Parts: sequence; structure tokens; C-alpha cells
Amino acid sequence: MSERLADWTKGEQAITFQTCGACGHVQYFHRAFCAACGAADPRARRASGRGRVYATSLVCRAATPETRALVPYNILLVDCPEGFRMMAHGENGLAIGDTVTASFKPFAGKLVPFFTKEA
Repeated sequence: MSERLADWTKGEQAITFQTCGACGHVQYFHRAFCAACGAADPRARRASGRGRVYATSLVCRAATPETRALVPYNILLVDCPEGFRMMAHGENGLAIGDTVTASFKPFAGKLVPFFTKEA
């Protein structure tokens, strides 16, 4: 069975990813196998929480009643130095190429990664 580390999806203030012991592939979405080579039990690792903005989109229309009071909010794609890309929330005004750091904030009743620009 693959190693499990708690992360933001389980309420802990951490971002985790997996690496394959057989081929070295890095994957953000946790699976019981490597998405590149199929090897079983990739190893869970904790990410640094740093990254660079790859894309940004300001959400101005609420997708659900729970998020109506929260618009506008910024959704990012962040390239992390560990070798994976993730989607997360971020402060408004971030631009492609900005270097960012994650913290964690409540959003519609859940704890989510929230990136801010590094000084």
C-alpha cells in the first residue's frame, strides 16, 4: 500500500505529491500506481508550498450558492519546483510568471491552498 501523508484535502495545511521509485515520475493526483509506467505504490512526499504562476483566471460568477458571497476570486495554475502543476486559489492581481508561496484559507467550508506573491 502506498504511503499516505495528510494534506489540505484532509484538512492539514500541507500540499503532497507522489514520486515513482521505478521511473522517477512526479504526479500531483494521488493514485495507487505511477501514471507513467504503471509501477505500484508511488511514494508520497510533502511539497515546499512554493511555485510560479502558469495561468490565472478571475472567477466573477459563482459556481454554487456557497461561493456566491466569495466572488470575485482568483484561480491559478501553479508550477511547483518539485515537478508538478496544481490548481489553487490565489490573491487577486497575480500575473503569469509571479513567484508565489502557499498558505491555507477556508473557502466555502473547506481548507484550500491560497498562493500569494513572494516579496
